[in-house]
Amino acid sequence: MKEFMMIFLGADYEELGLSPEELQMRMGKWFAWGDKMKAQGILRGGNALHAKGKRISGPDRVESDGPFVESKELIGGYYTIAVDSFKDAAVVAQDFPDFDLGGTVEIREIIQFDRE
Repeated sequence: MKEFMMIFLGADYEELGLSPEELQMRMGKWFAWGDKMKAQGILRGGNALHAKGKRISGPDRVESDGPFVESKELIGGYYTIAVDSFKDAAVVAQDFPDFDLGGTVEIREIIQFDRE
């Protein structure tokens, strides 16, 4: 098994102005997807991320607060999963709840380093 991170890019729910009912329905889709991966034994972890954050960059360690104007897409969260291949990870990503909102799933294989 290999591990993959699915990174979720899309709109901020607050900015979309979703009603409480719409938000509840959307969260139900997320919970169902997570439960499906748990039942399959492939979910390793994951979390949603706040839209606002802090960035520290460069040799002078310049700090700036987000959301960041230069970022056109909001990273809303991630899951890590264990499957055999990119193809299998892409199949899992087909259930991403925010495709209907124009969302994107970026899939990256997690590198395992030997410490010996």
